[in-house]
Amino acid sequence: MKVWIDQDLCTGDGLCEEIAPAVFTLLDDGLAYVKNDGVPQNNPGGAAGLANVPAELEDAVTEASEECPGECIFIEA
Repeated sequence: MKVWIDQDLCTGDGLCEEIAPAVFTLLDDGLAYVKNDGVPQNNPGGAAGLANVPAELEDAVTEASEECPGECIFIEA
């Protein structure tokens, strides 16, 4: 599974980071980004900032996507 965030839709709520902190982070701009091996994918972010999701975190990432108020988390198989 891979995941990315559309920062244009992000509301900065932080629910994703709360649910799966190993995969998501909020940066100084108030927006959420995915992390790949602990490194925020914020340059450039968006679909280009695709991160691999470890198998043991797939359920948490799916939950974060479903709970996201901005509907900005996109999962790819």
